[in-house]
Amino acid sequence: MDEAVLVLEDGSVHRGEAFGALGRTLGEAVFTTGMTGYQETLTDPSYHRQIVVATAPHIGNTGWNDEDDESQAIQVAGYVVRDPARRPSNWRSRRSLTDELARQGVVGLAGIDTRAVTRRLREAGSMRAGLFSGEALTDTTTMRAQVLDSPEMAGADLAGAVTTREPYTVPATGDTRFRVAALDLGIKANTPRMLAERGAETRVLPSTATIDELLDPFGDGRAPDGVFLSNGPGDPATANHAVELTAEVLRRGVPLFGICFGNQILARALGLGTYKMRYGHRGINVPVIDHTDGTVAITSQNHGFAVAGEPGARVDSPFGTVHLSHSCPNDGTVEGLTCEGVPAFSVQYHPEAAAGPHDAADLFDRFATLMGGR
Repeated sequence: MDEAVLVLEDGSVHRGEAFGALGRTLGEAVFTTGMTGYQETLTDPSYHRQIVVATAPHIGNTGWNDEDDESQAIQVAGYVVRDPARRPSNWRSRRSLTDELARQGVVGLAGIDTRAVTRRLREAGSMRAGLFSGEALTDTTTMRAQVLDSPEMAGADLAGAVTTREPYTVPATGDTRFRVAALDLGIKANTPRMLAERGAETRVLPSTATIDELLDPFGDGRAPDGVFLSNGPGDPATANHAVELTAEVLRRGVPLFGICFGNQILARALGLGTYKMRYGHRGINVPVIDHTDGTVAITSQNHGFAVAGEPGARVDSPFGTVHLSHSCPNDGTVEGLTCEGVPAFSVQYHPEAAAGPHDAADLFDRFATLMGGR
């Protein structure tokens, strides 16, 4: 087996075997605690420019199929696992994870203690990193210098790298009850499907869409019943265009629902701040408290930035009172917003998660109710 090396920004080096493609890749090293759903993780646009470390020791057991991708390609910068499956075993599998990584040119590393890497990232925080194998494998000093020359995630404007280039429509399942304009900041394929199940025809628009396009998404002079802000990668502080669009939607009183990156965009449109977390939340077992009724949902999450504020508080905004309505009991971070002066709400987690828990799927019902009340 070819040797491969993970070099972290702090100078630590982890040597193992090449997994997938050979070469060099640079990005932010993060860890995910999900024990299933690696195909959905790898194709999630929110992971763009990140080297993902899997804490689950066995990865690749179910191979790779042609149905579960959340986007048109693998989005991660690199993948690090402990013990990849030698042979996949699942009736839906079409090829191995190793072969798919190689086919798409994704550099990976296997055979290291991924939990040791995770502990380092928990203690020091997510950091820049590089994977090196094949001809890219050189001395440690040279490899670390390349890592230190790579851009940081703070200040990164990445939504434009993963958004759709052309608008497209996902029809409703059955009769069309609503028409939704979805701003694609890194949308996952399951989101329009969840909307379709509730009778929504969704027009997915590029992140560069104008306010006229967002408020006339089908080009027939009719405003949408609702606007959806998707998940996505990067620092929300750089997403000025999306924030301006959101503020205008709020001014027009169109119902709005945002998830993950969309939660942060709504926050900034409301005048709230965002910040980079130490190592973020990435997994499918993260608890969230809804402060409106005290219920707790187990959620899927993937974010390295969060909304600033005190969980449960009500704050003033240019659009009326905003309730910081959801929080994570693990660390007290804000996990959702509910506007009391305009028809808008958002959450930091993924109610469309696949694979993942379904505790929060009813948020799409809430959005449908909001649109139906116009």
